[in-house]
Amino acid sequence: MSILRSATVPAAAEVSGDGRHPNGDLPISAQLRNVCVVKNAALLYEREPAGTPGGSDRRTRQRLTELLLEQGAATASELGAALGLSAAGVRRHLDAMLAEGLVVSRERATRGPRGRGRPAKVFALTDAGRESFPHTYDGLASAALRWIAAQQGSAAVAAFAASQVAGLEERCRAAMAEAGADPIARAEALAQALTAEGYAAGATTIATGGQLCQHHCPVAHVAVEFPQLCEAETQVISRLVGTHVQRLATIANGDGVCTTHIPGRILNTTARTHD
Repeated sequence: MSILRSATVPAAAEVSGDGRHPNGDLPISAQLRNVCVVKNAALLYEREPAGTPGGSDRRTRQRLTELLLEQGAATASELGAALGLSAAGVRRHLDAMLAEGLVVSRERATRGPRGRGRPAKVFALTDAGRESFPHTYDGLASAALRWIAAQQGSAAVAAFAASQVAGLEERCRAAMAEAGADPIARAEALAQALTAEGYAAGATTIATGGQLCQHHCPVAHVAVEFPQLCEAETQVISRLVGTHVQRLATIANGDGVCTTHIPGRILNTTARTHD
């Protein structure tokens, strides 16, 4: 699950001369957050004070992104007219956005015989470009789980949670194929596998065995209401390391790190894979 948030974009007619919404900011509507990070459009396109090097370029690209999100696709001339900029100036920004993978360009489809000259080139946002706007699926995910719980009970929620981590378990098991049978060694290998999945995990040894620490939780906000998600993940960890484990702390419960205790013999090494 992803932790994303949806943004409402003003119509072109509502954009003022400097490209901002009348209230000076983008109206963000909290609707639907995988795994993860609640974003704000300003995080990607920071609005910097006038006179800050690069601040004007950032604001212009944000305005271009807003228009492309609303219109779907447009030429540099159309975008320039909407923003009060020259087509050449807009193309400079679009070229930079193309290089960053935020937009794609293609020939505009025409009906009937094509006229003389080169066909018009239109620009559209890529998935990466759309990610500059906040999205959140936490609300949708929570609503869906509430419906499952109401219709079929908590056992159905637990079954759903188990199905969601099945793919993760399979990938981590494959990554741990050479880890051997020792639970602590397997925990170290699991930390590396989880880090590759975006969990920023690390494994350390303590007096009673080892600890697996996850510094990022993809479903933290939803798991606050549905701890079955954490329980399913704990079961996956137990199966992967090959021994009973105990969850000591979770991000969903307000702790800074998800911490899992793995009993086993003490190793002289410490694995940290989240740095």
